[in-house]
Amino acid sequence: MLTVQNTARKTLMSLACMSRRGESWKTTAATASLGLFYQTFSIMSKEIPSEGIEVRIGHSLNEAEINHVTNRRQSALECLTRHGIQCSLDQVPNIALLGSGGSERAMVSLLESLDALAQTDLMDCMMYLAGISGSTWCMASLYKEPNWSNKLKVVKDDVIQKLVGRDVSLMDKYVALKEYYRVKDNFSLTEVWAVLFISKMVKEIDKKSFTSRHRSQHSKDPYPIYAVIDLQSKDDKLDADAFLEITPHETGYSITGAFVDSSSFGSQFKQGVKIKEQPEMDMLFLQGLCGSSLADPVKILEELIYIIKHLFGSESEMMADVSSSETKQTDIQSLSAQHLDRAGKLLLTLVQVNLLVLKNEDPSSQVKTLNDLLRGKLDGDKYKELLGKSKEMNKKTVKEYTIYVCNLQPYWDPTCNGFWSVIAKCTELVACWIWGTTYNFLYKMTEKEVSRICEHEVRHYADGGIIINSPFLPVLRKERHADLIISLDFNEDDPFESLTKTAEMCKKLHIDFPEVPEEIQKEKDFPRDFYVFEGCNTPTVIHIPLFNRVNCGSKAEMEKLKRKYSTVQGPYSIEKIDELLKKAGVNITNNKENILTVIRNVIKQKTS
Repeated sequence: MLTVQNTARKTLMSLACMSRRGESWKTTAATASLGLFYQTFSIMSKEIPSEGIEVRIGHSLNEAEINHVTNRRQSALECLTRHGIQCSLDQVPNIALLGSGGSERAMVSLLESLDALAQTDLMDCMMYLAGISGSTWCMASLYKEPNWSNKLKVVKDDVIQKLVGRDVSLMDKYVALKEYYRVKDNFSLTEVWAVLFISKMVKEIDKKSFTSRHRSQHSKDPYPIYAVIDLQSKDDKLDADAFLEITPHETGYSITGAFVDSSSFGSQFKQGVKIKEQPEMDMLFLQGLCGSSLADPVKILEELIYIIKHLFGSESEMMADVSSSETKQTDIQSLSAQHLDRAGKLLLTLVQVNLLVLKNEDPSSQVKTLNDLLRGKLDGDKYKELLGKSKEMNKKTVKEYTIYVCNLQPYWDPTCNGFWSVIAKCTELVACWIWGTTYNFLYKMTEKEVSRICEHEVRHYADGGIIINSPFLPVLRKERHADLIISLDFNEDDPFESLTKTAEMCKKLHIDFPEVPEEIQKEKDFPRDFYVFEGCNTPTVIHIPLFNRVNCGSKAEMEKLKRKYSTVQGPYSIEKIDELLKKAGVNITNNKENILTVIRNVIKQKTS
């Protein structure tokens, strides 16, 4: 900002000197300079904050996104020309492709839908690719490859081979958990879920930073938008502040208009100034953040039991699981079998107590075992306090009991700290159910636009599918000028739920969106494969349900496929993936001409 001010000051002084010398500064060049100065100063004063401020309050798009979409417009024009559609560059429609949530079903279906768009030569028309929940797993895999849309067939095959490959090793999972715990101030269940379950679905632990994966190597690809929600805003019913978008260059509140550089998202801020650096969000954390709606405490606890049994087993069993990494071996070799046995029993029993309470089963025998293990380790008052907390165990008291035991580390064996700290913290987080803890980049800011969300030092973020299982809201920012939205719906039940919820939310927030007629609900049990919704001064929306009367043939077959590809299940076999690919792909190839017809109509609306 100071540089801009200094430049402005010099420009004005120069013009003033010309005036004093009697020279006319109302020449074309001078007038242009002054005009440029005022234009630049006006823009910069609005868009660049005060010296040191790294948070941007405003609704305009960042320059990098504008440049990306502008450059892509030429490719879209050439693509339309190949299909016999004639228009000028400024008439090229902004088309956004949306992938809904749906776990691995969404990941695989979006992958094939994109390939079908490439095969039908429609991919270059897409300006944006927005995802939520399971669709973001697909996006994260694609954006690892520079300009992936130009070689989608090869990239798709690589992703599928990985999906049916071997799971990440137990030791690699533990090491990733430990590293998150060590380097992050705000270790939460998001990291635990990402390591234990997302890695199981996508078959990798991708620790590359988000911006290194997404910047400067995707000029040929649609601009990506990942959507999550602010849990506190959701709970406080602050609808406008609930939707957070993550893009290659900025992350922030789509509707409110408050953003920070994506490389700084997660760092500690106060009054818009970064006061403490945190590790940049990596790709695994991103996938965990976006795909957390299916998180199940029982599943997490069962996975923790599996890890404890293996990591705290006999020394010979454990060493068999160790990879060649020196760091991993050092951790394990520092512990004797005796220490492992005692620490392992304590943590294992604590997790089992939590699991039994969640299942509404009697945990009394495990509570007794746990208290016996701690007998003699605590002074009399501490031990009495522990016994008092364990008399009646329900979901409320087990939380207090778990926190108490997990905080007893100083009373335990210091040689077990490495294992104890990580696993105990994971158990405590499950008991408290704490997700997506992230420093609030708006903390203590005074702008009225963010007054509702600036008070807390941290915010909690989670899967956007909890509110609306499709990323409409970020795309509907006025500044993105979306002319056409192609909604790929991979929902398990009602294929119109995300659409109708979006329409309701837009009405509440005064955002332009076409009306979704109530009569459409009559078709939810057996939908068509292609819907178009239009309105006055609204984007046109194409809506394509994954399973429909065209690619399923009968209602009975559609219900069978829904059960087969239910959201809550483990990784798919290659046979299931192949079948799903065919179902998703035909939705695009069958409707190529329908899509082109809608694009022609949208261009007509733009020209008029």
